[in-house]
Amino acid sequence: MKMIDDFGVVSSNYDAVLCDVWGVLHNGQTAWNGASQALIAARQAGKTVVLITNSPRPNKGVHQQLGILGVPEDAYDAIATSGDVTQTLISQAARRQFHLGPDRDLALFDGLDVELVDEFEASAIVCTGLFDDEHETPDDYEEMLMRMRGRNLPFICANPDIVVERGDRLVYCAGALARRYGLMGGRTLIAGKPHRPIYELAMKLVAQARGTEVTKAKTIVIGDGITTDVKGAMDNDFDLLFVTDGIHAREYGEHGAPDMEKLRQFLDDFGAAPVAVMTKLA
Repeated sequence: MKMIDDFGVVSSNYDAVLCDVWGVLHNGQTAWNGASQALIAARQAGKTVVLITNSPRPNKGVHQQLGILGVPEDAYDAIATSGDVTQTLISQAARRQFHLGPDRDLALFDGLDVELVDEFEASAIVCTGLFDDEHETPDDYEEMLMRMRGRNLPFICANPDIVVERGDRLVYCAGALARRYGLMGGRTLIAGKPHRPIYELAMKLVAQARGTEVTKAKTIVIGDGITTDVKGAMDNDFDLLFVTDGIHAREYGEHGAPDMEKLRQFLDDFGAAPVAVMTKLA
């Protein structure tokens, strides 16, 4: 396991970078300037950078959010979101759908031929998150999910993340509800990380930005989530740069100070072999 403190140590081996957003570029409240500067330097060296995120919003909404947080536009060429690829699943589902999630995610349905209805009228569920992720947990949705399961409704998950850090707290995401629905025996449909569709979109955006396709061997994935970024890199045959000071930091030490033996065991237990490890992208 190679611990580095400068992305340039490994980036010279690649033409394209697929970089996670939440946990690598920001924590939902604060953008990390060092991470943005690392991506800017990579682009200046001729690399193409596509941000790849499990946000349930289409890329326009994520672009706006990044601007508000202070991530500069010259840190990336394009954005691939779970919302982008989930729109295909929504279009293929029954027209009458129930949106489980906050109103701020309603842009996901823009331009789609669907009718948003109450739960009891729906033939499909589209989940972008909890209604109130500041105060609720998946336990608050047990009865609702049981009702949906009783009707055998397909459950489209627009954000596969289980939790994310918001500042110094963990909040639940749509993936937590999808996981519980699946454990009930319900059918879930997911296109974001670690699943193939979002990586296919990201590589298409790389080709559009460069004017030519880039092989997986010349592409590196950067991320901090074991079941999303790490599994996605492994399942889709990309090299991985693992950022330790993210969602799992407490599992092998404290923020900014990983216990290297615990970190090695953490990655080994998952079968992960990143080409390099960084505390923070810089």
